[in-house]
Amino acid sequence: MGQIILKLIGVILLLIGIILIYDARIITKKFFGFGDQNEGSTGLKLIGFIIAIVGGIIMYFNI
Repeated sequence: MGQIILKLIGVILLLIGIILIYDARIITKKFFGFGDQNEGSTGLKLIGFIIAIVGGIIMYFNI
């Protein structure tokens, strides 16, 4: 049961990370109001990459 929960958490983190990477510009336009959208989208892509790596590590080591 514990392994299934960890796998679900890993998959959810992977999906959130991938969504943040690919939709960073759209999310930045919607939720943030600062002028330079390149900095905001770069930050969201970096956070999404880190979250996706954490989810991948959870999936990889939960065999």
